[in-house]
Amino acid sequence: MREYKCTKDLYKAFLQASSVRYSGLALSEVSPTELSHDSISRWLRNKEFRPSGIWKITEDLIEKAAPCLLIADDTVLTKTYSKKIALVNYQYSGNKHDVIAGIGLINLLWHGLEESTSVPIDYRVYDKDTDGKTKNTHFCEMLSLAKARGLTPEAVVVDAWYSSLKNLKAIRDHGWIWVTSLRKNRKVNRDVRLDSLTIPDEGLKVHLRGYGWITVFKFVAKNGRIDYIWLF
Repeated sequence: MREYKCTKDLYKAFLQASSVRYSGLALSEVSPTELSHDSISRWLRNKEFRPSGIWKITEDLIEKAAPCLLIADDTVLTKTYSKKIALVNYQYSGNKHDVIAGIGLINLLWHGLEESTSVPIDYRVYDKDTDGKTKNTHFCEMLSLAKARGLTPEAVVVDAWYSSLKNLKAIRDHGWIWVTSLRKNRKVNRDVRLDSLTIPDEGLKVHLRGYGWITVFKFVAKNGRIDYIWLF
């Protein structure tokens, strides 16, 4: 019986079409050819997927001079029942709202403002035991590489996890504006909690210790959730 081999085009099509299952087993079940799970595993083991490969594919899909945002975020690929898989670490998952076993990915997206198109341009695998780098270190390195590649975003958008002073200063050092959310207990204006301030609709300038003056906006969702968005 002939055993078909997995190909890059088939694997990409599967990832683009699947919204729930991404495993080799799932691909073997829906493959148009008689593709075994083992053949997919062998194909993956023999491939080297690196962040530079993303840029080679997407560089021609973006216009560097066009107005854009750089959006950084991370995700955790859940591996709850995987005990011996490389790169699996216990880390916090925003989706699960808990610390889980999984593979951490830090992603960087280019978002074109004119056509509202998002394109992944870089990523890093979080595995501190291998390279000694934190998620924040990976984030700053991706920003530096984006700068070297000639990207000129209107702003860098990140969530509260990446809102440390070091990260904010790194963005500023590149000459870029940043937009992020901060927690309600963040201290400003000489030890004043953010949630104790009266913030008008047009925003409020506050002093962030160790950084300088920034503008904060308050958004109240229909369910009562309050978000504080910062801009510099």
